[in-house]
Amino acid sequence: MGDLGRGVLHPHEQAAFVDVNRRAPSPAVARFVQYYWHVRWNTPEPYETKVLTHPNVHLVFEAPAPLVYGVDRSLFARRLEGRGQVLGVKFRPGCFRPFTAEPVIGLADRRFPAADFFGPAVEEVSAAVLESGDLTAMVDLAERFLLPRLPAPDPVAEQVAAMVERVTADPVLFRVDQAAALLNVSVRTLQRLFAEYVGAGPKWVLRRARLHEAATRADQGVPIDWAALADDLGYCDQAHLTRDFTAVVGTPPAKYAHSRRARA
Repeated sequence: MGDLGRGVLHPHEQAAFVDVNRRAPSPAVARFVQYYWHVRWNTPEPYETKVLTHPNVHLVFEAPAPLVYGVDRSLFARRLEGRGQVLGVKFRPGCFRPFTAEPVIGLADRRFPAADFFGPAVEEVSAAVLESGDLTAMVDLAERFLLPRLPAPDPVAEQVAAMVERVTADPVLFRVDQAAALLNVSVRTLQRLFAEYVGAGPKWVLRRARLHEAATRADQGVPIDWAALADDLGYCDQAHLTRDFTAVVGTPPAKYAHSRRARA
């Protein structure tokens, strides 16, 4: 059984009928691609999977047609029915920018036909990927398609990817000015770079990193001192953590954690 990954809500529940696996990219595409991910499901009843997304753009080989997903700044939800599979290409934060003529913020909260970025051939490749039952072969098809279509390296994209990695590695960062100081840039520069390259502002990126940590703790199935966790994550009090979590997930963190223990 694959690792459902950080950000997937109720991962233990989904593990019964959803299998998730990852593959690292080859060195030739690693400048742009963080990893390939594969989801295969077999559910007797329709199920809505929900994900606290990351600051990444994805190319997804799926039926009926492949799509490019911008950063979803709310909560990503997808209805799973019967049997199926998809293969995704998770681009490094900031590193989809060279594939598009416009700032990546224009992709936020939206999905587009992959042919808009990769040409009509991507649809034929997507069909071949989904016909395969072997993950290694699927990834090989996707990578052989991407290789000749890689744009010229963008050193700013590399810089932004490193920025995102650094500020999300420590979820205690709370304010944009703290992140800007850590990265030795002005707040305005950080905001401009994130809009141009990431597709979400630095405030959103910082907040999402804290919510990922809160959800991960809640899914461990053990009692949590929420006031202490709020302090660990840089919130001024538990109420602010509860407000942020509830606004995105739709339920308070304590209730979410209780539902995990009730299902166990």
